Amino acid sequence: MIGQIGNERVWRVRLWNKDLGVALVTALALLAGTLLMWRTETATRSFESPDATLRLAYPAHWVSVDSLSDVLLKVEDPQTASLFKTTLSVEQRDIDPANPPTLQELLDRRVEDRSLLTGYHFLGEAETTVAGQRAIASDFAYVVQPIDEPRRPALPVVVRAREYIFVTANHSFYLTLAAPAAEFDRLEGALARIIASVEAP
Repeated sequence: MIGQIGNERVWRVRLWNKDLGVALVTALALLAGTLLMWRTETATRSFESPDATLRLAYPAHWVSVDSLSDVLLKVEDPQTASLFKTTLSVEQRDIDPANPPTLQELLDRRVEDRSLLTGYHFLGEAETTVAGQRAIASDFAYVVQPIDEPRRPALPVVVRAREYIFVTANHSFYLTLAAPAAEFDRLEGALARIIASVEAP
């Protein structure tokens, strides 16, 4: 009897130790995975314009891509689950310091230029600040055909974009994030971090 009771107690203790060990290892693995995911999602890469008029940080896993337009920076997220990849572009234009354009004038010009995009639709605008400067943010949507080749089936992608426009003493800047419409809301946090990192000395 005593031996059996002793064995039963030992068995229970050993089983409890195994369960505790498995739970501890699982908890540590989950914690490590969460920390790794957080670090991956928040890791950044710095960018500075050639004339040092603008600095910002963007997600480290985004990659540089070529652009047909005159931009300081164009990067995209290769992990975007769409043929159209989430893209951040930064443009800089010279202005006349003696007669600087207003933000509304700059926005009106951009709206006119963007109206040539397929399915362009202006969604709204709001005043904000970027790098301590007054800025205007505009939201718009358009349609792209990522694969535009005969006999290669690909559905058009609805793109949603937000562009920040602000002016310094000698330049106007345009920071544009464009993403598949279904992905845009998820990127709000990343976009906020990018904008918060902008410096225009």
